Amino acid sequence: MKENWVCVAAAQDVREGATLQGRLGDEPVCLYRIGGRIYATHDRCTHGRASLADGTVRGEEIECALHKGRFHVPSGKAVGLPCVRDVRTYSVKVENDAVWLQVDGAR
Repeated sequence: MKENWVCVAAAQDVREGATLQGRLGDEPVCLYRIGGRIYATHDRCTHGRASLADGTVRGEEIECALHKGRFHVPSGKAVGLPCVRDVRTYSVKVENDAVWLQVDGAR
């Protein structure tokens, strides 16, 4: 399978312990820098359809601003009620201060 990578942001714009909303084509994505590493998930909470970019990063988790459900950012696993469905994650690479997401790498 051909690898398709899309540039979604400048790495310098993804601040430690914060979120950054971006787009992967028509899909909203949320970028995070945790422990110096950049991660990406779909930007919609699987419970309330709220933007995860509006949430709060707590360690390796993102807490949704709407109903306080939580997801483990590196794996996308739902770890706090009312969220029970995992959020999609994306493969990430950083090259030349650019954040690239793998289109075929959605998990």
